[in-house]
Amino acid sequence: MNARILVIEDNLEVRESITEILRLSDYIVVSVDNGKTGVEKALCESFDLIVCDIVMPQLDGYGVLHLLGKHKGTRNIPFIFMTAKSEKADLRKGMEMGADDYLTKPFAVTELLNAIEAQLKKSEDANRMISPDVEGINDFINQAGKSGLLQLTSDQREIYDFKKNTNCTQTANALRHYIT
Repeated sequence: MNARILVIEDNLEVRESITEILRLSDYIVVSVDNGKTGVEKALCESFDLIVCDIVMPQLDGYGVLHLLGKHKGTRNIPFIFMTAKSEKADLRKGMEMGADDYLTKPFAVTELLNAIEAQLKKSEDANRMISPDVEGINDFINQAGKSGLLQLTSDQREIYDFKKNTNCTQTANALRHYIT
């Protein structure tokens, strides 16, 4: 399934160029010309990623990110700022607010596409379902160990079931002989 991307950009030429590039890259694109309409679209439709300008009439990009962050259905959508604002303070503000990436205009097409692909992959990995049973947890731990980003302290894990009303002393005593 192709990812759905919302483009929020007030400049018609930039908006049309980005929309065309993304459509040629097989993304489904919805584009709007201001932040207020962008928030309305994001709340009414489902998107896999949002690309948003910062300086816009009615509602700027910071306001868009802030409002979407308040809603459960939109707070985890990957969000990429694209802007002519190139000061370090602007970048920091965007990232501190929760943006996932920040592209400074003008940017290369490959820069945009690489940023989008990276954020979509990251989102897909984060949303991968983990079965809540023992097998699911073990699969998660094994996959995390294979990634090389997590060092497991032991190749063997033992699972212990403790009854709901087991007190702390009983739990500590049961675990003590495994730790020493």
